[in-house]
Amino acid sequence: MTLAPTDNVTLSRHTLLAACEELGLDTTGAEPIRMAENAIWRLPGQFVARISRPGHTHVAQREIAVANWLTDHGIPAVRPALGLVQPVVVDGRAVTIWEELPPHRDGTVGEMAQLLKALHALPEPDFELESLEPFGKIRARLNQSTVLGEPAMQWLQDYTDGLEEAWTHLLVEPDLSSCVLHGDAWAGNVASAENGTAYLLDLDSFTIGPREWDLTSTAVKLTSTGSITRREYEEFCSVYGTDVTAWHGYPILRDIRELRMTAYSARIATEHPNHPLALQEVKYRVGCLMGRQGQRPWQWTAVP
Repeated sequence: MTLAPTDNVTLSRHTLLAACEELGLDTTGAEPIRMAENAIWRLPGQFVARISRPGHTHVAQREIAVANWLTDHGIPAVRPALGLVQPVVVDGRAVTIWEELPPHRDGTVGEMAQLLKALHALPEPDFELESLEPFGKIRARLNQSTVLGEPAMQWLQDYTDGLEEAWTHLLVEPDLSSCVLHGDAWAGNVASAENGTAYLLDLDSFTIGPREWDLTSTAVKLTSTGSITRREYEEFCSVYGTDVTAWHGYPILRDIRELRMTAYSARIATEHPNHPLALQEVKYRVGCLMGRQGQRPWQWTAVP
């Protein structure tokens, strides 16, 4: 059965109930935790369900493989529930079930740096990870957007073309290393338990590419959005052992990250026209990229 378009909570609840019925899991009292790129639900029995966007079954399969691989190498991360054949696909959406983490707080940039240092030192796994390609998702999000006028959209498309050309030239540099990447490595994707263990979250963007990509995710929080302090960033660099902003290729990766965050806010504004912040924020971000809002760091506001 396929539902007519409706709100995210109602749609994901339908998907959740169908998947858990197939898996034999209880959904009594299930609670939504987060409705964003993926829908996250808390289930009885200390389980968490993760529901993908349509057509992302391969991503969910990769998440399971990555989580098991990280466990095998001693890197703390969210763990798939044992004894279940997953993912389960309902109306094109992949549902995966995970062990709920112990009581925790949000991670710090220092904890992210420590996890990245360990991750980047690992050999590549024996299952396939795609090479990093940031522009497919950017273009898809921009193409889905209907909230920006034609001049802004044309500017964004041209800007994307220019960045993609610069990225292609950067990749052929002989001293650019390659390793397993988290892909979206900011402190919000770390949870720190009361016993001091820091866990990696959101494993859906794992890929192979230059380690500088993962480091840029935190650097832009300082240089572009001003959402971390200079002291926090210095801690990140001290723990990891390098400062990516000193690398000549950093401005290219910074600009790609900024564009990616802007494209995300454009998609959210399109999908949720009544969102109290998204439309205003995407217009502001586009203005920043166009050079109309002064120098970095800008005052970007998170769009959940």
